[in-house]
Amino acid sequence: QIDKWNHFDENIKLSENIGVTADFLDLHIENRDGELFTTVYQKPSYEPYYLPFSSIHPLHMKKNIIFTMLLRAIRYCSTFQDYLNERERLRMALLLNKYPNKFIDTQFIYILEKLNIKQLLTINNYAEYRHKIIDSPIKEKVPIDFGKTMFVHFTYCSNMRAFPGKFHVSWNKYFAESPINDIIPTLGTRNVNNLQRRLVHTRLYNSE
Repeated sequence: QIDKWNHFDENIKLSENIGVTADFLDLHIENRDGELFTTVYQKPSYEPYYLPFSSIHPLHMKKNIIFTMLLRAIRYCSTFQDYLNERERLRMALLLNKYPNKFIDTQFIYILEKLNIKQLLTINNYAEYRHKIIDSPIKEKVPIDFGKTMFVHFTYCSNMRAFPGKFHVSWNKYFAESPINDIIPTLGTRNVNNLQRRLVHTRLYNSE
């Protein structure tokens, strides 16, 4: 059966393994005396490259990286110690990518608040809060009505940080009473086509 699945896509190779541990995608599973434990699995080829903090990208994109990775750590790590280990690995990777330590700590706290966790995670409350996060319903994405949505893309740079807010203020000011106000403007960013972006793109392309 494994051989059959491996012919579906040449980029995906599955292997059969019988033992007390198993790795599937980014999840490590271990059987310890009949009890299953899980944590984050990193492939041998893993390298700690994230979007550099110095890159010309909106700040929310950098915050989203931390949110996604820490949320994965909580969901995957079945013990508090494994969670701490994964959180500190994430911190080190972010520091290597020039993220300020204060910024990282602020985001760690913000993420817990976003998940309705009003206190720091400890060995005593970790299991309870983790199960609440795992059992929490996933918000369904609101479908986009392309007939009533206008996408506006602009090249992002540091002096354009306030542009989205000013755009919506101007839109409401001039089109509030106009039929065009039925159209929902959605802003998106386009990266500056500079040397740094080209070097990052080249590195990613060559590493494939």
